[in-house]
Amino acid sequence: MSRVVAVTARRRSDAGRERVVLNSAYVRALAAAGLVPAIVPPQLAPPAAGPLLDAAAGLVLTGGEDVDPACYGAVPHPRLGETDPGRDAMELALIAGARQRGLPILAICRGIQILNVALGGTLYQDLLSERPGPIDHANEASCHGVDVAPDTRLFRTIGIRRGSVNSRHHQAVRDLAPGLVATAWADDGVIEAAEPAQREPWMLAVQWHPEDEEEGALFRGFAQALE
Repeated sequence: MSRVVAVTARRRSDAGRERVVLNSAYVRALAAAGLVPAIVPPQLAPPAAGPLLDAAAGLVLTGGEDVDPACYGAVPHPRLGETDPGRDAMELALIAGARQRGLPILAICRGIQILNVALGGTLYQDLLSERPGPIDHANEASCHGVDVAPDTRLFRTIGIRRGSVNSRHHQAVRDLAPGLVATAWADDGVIEAAEPAQREPWMLAVQWHPEDEEEGALFRGFAQALE
């Protein structure tokens, strides 16, 4: 039997009409793992998080715009991109509600960033200027190497210690939130994945985009956690 999971989305304006947007790759990856995605509109008020999660088996935090630095007490950087404070508020409520219910959480790209902020961490608002290095993490056409720590949920889920991941982000984890541990790093040291130090409840957060990969191990691991 398919299990329903709450999946966050972004908003976009087309010809004056506001729309809710989710890349189809997320839908395909979740469906391939036997899951049914229920899209959470970012326009909803935070109190709606509870009823949504009561009907869901897990939570998926997807990619999108920058996290508002006001969420972690920082001044906006000159290169801060588009933000959506309404989406931030809704996702912070979803994270709190999922943790209260012990629901598994899979966080992707912006997802690892808002999760880190929700748990007390901070972000680089612009890697190029705040943490310059040899990797252009914002290059949508590139991939870069990643090292995965052994004896971690991430390693047990994807089964590799060294790999290559797709990279398209200009923000990243700066100060890791208390209670989280880094489990993967790019070759320049940027944190690429994190999970709870105590391992429970099930939670995995990655900076890359596994929904675009054919292998699907992260989504299968998430689905198994719902059983």
